[in-house]
Amino acid sequence: MKLDLKRELDAYRARAGQFRVVDVPALQYLMVDGHGDPNTSPEYADAIAALYPVAYTLKFASKVDLDKDYVVMPLEALWWADDMASFTSVRDKSQWDWTAMILTPEWITAELFDAAVGKVRRKGNPDALDKVRLETLKEGTCVQTLHVGSYDDEAPVLAAMHDEFIPGAGYAMTGKHHEIYLSDPRRVEPAKLRTILRQPVQQG
Repeated sequence: MKLDLKRELDAYRARAGQFRVVDVPALQYLMVDGHGDPNTSPEYADAIAALYPVAYTLKFASKVDLDKDYVVMPLEALWWADDMASFTSVRDKSQWDWTAMILTPEWITAELFDAAVGKVRRKGNPDALDKVRLETLKEGTCVQTLHVGSYDDEAPVLAAMHDEFIPGAGYAMTGKHHEIYLSDPRRVEPAKLRTILRQPVQQG
């Protein structure tokens, strides 16, 4: 049977209209860093074009070499900016920094990763391939919710999370805003997109 980490990890469960405090374990991701509007930035498109070939090459190597099959996880991203209003009221995407990510199982080693990158380089060599890295992210205590709708309609939900729920629950924000894209925007209309919005926190 294929391992599906979306089903195994509580951190990948969220409901619309509900803010929930979750303890997110240390998890391993393929990552690429960049800056700028994800809708128009070639840098973001290049990052995605490098992440997926590595992710699928790792999946097939794990299945063949280790007899461990798994579902390739959805795209995720960390987002931050010098002015957090860029995410809520202003939504100036040109000011955003980001890390695009795909979760990988814990048994994926640096050696497997290096071999997968080498194979992708020989096959197609995407422009951002040298920027892909394998890294563990430790987020710990987080607040998250499910947003259903266009990415551009997230602002009120984020404002309620940042300005109302988090301080009201005795927490302060720490770390970077995290989004998990459960829907494929190429196949799902904007009004039905499902996105987990996550914010790491600490006791205020």
